Amino acid sequence: MVHNTTKPRGRPRSFDEAEALEKATQVFWSKGYDGVTIDDLVAGMGVGRPSLYAVFGDKRTIFLRVLRAYAAAKGARATQALFAPQPLRDSLADFLKHDVESATQKGSARGCLLVCVAPLVNDAEVQGFLQSAVAGGAAMVERRFRDGISAGDIPPDFPVAVRAIQVTDLARGLTMRAQLGTPRETLLKDAEEAADLVLLPRRGNATPEG
Repeated sequence: MVHNTTKPRGRPRSFDEAEALEKATQVFWSKGYDGVTIDDLVAGMGVGRPSLYAVFGDKRTIFLRVLRAYAAAKGARATQALFAPQPLRDSLADFLKHDVESATQKGSARGCLLVCVAPLVNDAEVQGFLQSAVAGGAAMVERRFRDGISAGDIPPDFPVAVRAIQVTDLARGLTMRAQLGTPRETLLKDAEEAADLVLLPRRGNATPEG
């Protein structure tokens, strides 16, 4: 007689892990890291406390997972805007407008998890992640500037590294203004003007008229 030694499977999960993390994003976004409790996450994610600890971990681990997923999704959309087949100026404007649209998305808290919430978290791993994210964003913009040089949109001596940092600083500034309640229409207009500003020639390089 053959005995079936296969262990019975556990109960299937009654929740989607990616969807639960997205809900956790909204919890952290609306209350900030310090203001969130495990009870908030249980209620917001729709996951029982035992499952929350077993699948996602503690509050800090959940926040790090949320932060990585949020940054990856936002980075993918920003990359798409920046490297669309169009002139450099339009790519920069779309990149900045993407930040505005993300920061003023209907149904979500105004601002950005990376700009308005995570910097306030006193945790070395979180701060290290943010530093890497900022550096990665600047490197991406710098790469787009180099493509612009190759396409003839900007001169070969254009200060790509400095201007790339300025672009990411402008993006964070627009996001913070969104959090403070500046209307989306105003920010979108400012994003367009900021793209023009970034592409201005360096001082001393302008050709005198006449």
